[in-house]
Amino acid sequence: MSRGIWYGVAAYCIWGTFPLYWRLLRHVAPLHVLGQRIVWSFLLLAAVLLILGRARQTLAAMRPRIVALYSVAAVLIAINWYLFIFAVAVGRVLETSLGYFITPLVNVVLGVAVFGERLRPPQWFAVALAAAGVAYLTHAYGAVPWVALGLAASFGGYGLVKKKAPLGPMDGLTLETAVLFLPAVAAVVAARPESGSFTGYDAGTYALMVGGGFITTLPLLLFAASVRRIPLSVVGLLQYISPSIQFILGVFVLREPFHRTQLVGFGLVWAALVVFTAHGLVARRVPLPVPLDEGAA
Repeated sequence: MSRGIWYGVAAYCIWGTFPLYWRLLRHVAPLHVLGQRIVWSFLLLAAVLLILGRARQTLAAMRPRIVALYSVAAVLIAINWYLFIFAVAVGRVLETSLGYFITPLVNVVLGVAVFGERLRPPQWFAVALAAAGVAYLTHAYGAVPWVALGLAASFGGYGLVKKKAPLGPMDGLTLETAVLFLPAVAAVVAARPESGSFTGYDAGTYALMVGGGFITTLPLLLFAASVRRIPLSVVGLLQYISPSIQFILGVFVLREPFHRTQLVGFGLVWAALVVFTAHGLVARRVPLPVPLDEGAA
């Protein structure tokens, strides 16, 4: 249990500090960075599966229905990765933080829309608070915070697809990056610099792009090790580490503008998360009635 918590904390801390890494590549076209990230992530994941002796097992699971399901997941995660890389490049880290803060609430709304799940009043109140926060920020910015909404929607949709996915986290991401591999190579070539070469960058820049595969894979492996050891309720609390770190980096390290109007909008979203999380913790502690077998009385 203790080790699982530390694995989870490490994974979310790495995800939280992603803006510092991708910011080092802000001079590279986001599409090129995305393509390199996918290519090197796939190669590293495939190597890990080979070392663990699981490659044959993963290949055996690739039935048409499973490949189709993971292809949808691949498109959604590619959109999510691109939006994040783009946002960091143009100095909108605070908006990425907002996106991942509202993702749990987007998941709830998707559960209602797709699976017909029923929400209790505190959950509806949390969703309403978050919607009010986004509406207020839209008014304050004078434009819809589309990066935040795009990140939340793409990652929420990704989680929705993965809910029906039969493979484990590492096997699933390997299949997703395999689906994206050829389009990623095409994106790398299409977005290459004017020099016309496949790389076209100095050794330091290219090393960072290769390292993007490593930092994509490492937190995934830590997260997979964590969720096998700790309850999902604890995972639900740990997930706020990442956007919190991104928020701190955006305000205090990257010095992005953060005014009182933004504080009001973020405050409404934070209040929604407090209500949502508190209700979830209380609900898990209330024992559900167990139906008796006929004649058990």
